[in-house]
Formats: sequence, structure tokens, C-alpha cells
Amino acid sequence: MPNYVNEQVTDSVTQVNTKVLGDTPATAMGNLMMTTSQALAISAQNLTTGQQQANVMWQAATVQGINALMNTGNAVTGKVTTQVLDLPAEPRR
Repeated sequence: MPNYVNEQVTDSVTQVNTKVLGDTPATAMGNLMMTTSQALAISAQNLTTGQQQANVMWQAATVQGINALMNTGNAVTGKVTTQVLDLPAEPRR
């Protein structure tokens, strides 16, 4: 029995192999673009989370500063205020 393959079969296999080789660059670029877009999206999410956490920290620091000012005694506040305004501590007689 001769070792013969139909030419239509070899043409079909050749065409399929050529198509696979032609699709490879497009598939590789698609994978690259998907990976890049996912990395950029995660970076944007991390940036947003960082800003939110920084805002919470700044608000807490502001509240602590205001609490410290409000809890200072009146005598200390008056003394510091007179020093800031450069007024004499006691009225002159």
C-alpha cells in the first residue's frame, strides 16, 4: 500500500497552521493590554484608598489638635494670648 496523503488534507493542515501563526501576535498583544489595564486599574484603586486613609488621618489630627486647645486651662490660654498679642500681663497702675 502506498504512503499517500490527499493534497486537500495537507492544504487544510497548512492553512490551519498558517492561521495559528497569524493569530499569535494579536493574541499576545491582547494579553499584554489586559495585563497592563488590570495593573493600571489596581494602581488607581490603591491611590484612591491611600487618599481616603490620609483624609481620615488628617481629620483625626485636626480633632486632636482642637481637643488639645479646648482642654487647655483658662489661665494658660489667657497668658498665652497676652504673650501672642504682646500685651502686658497685668494692667499698669
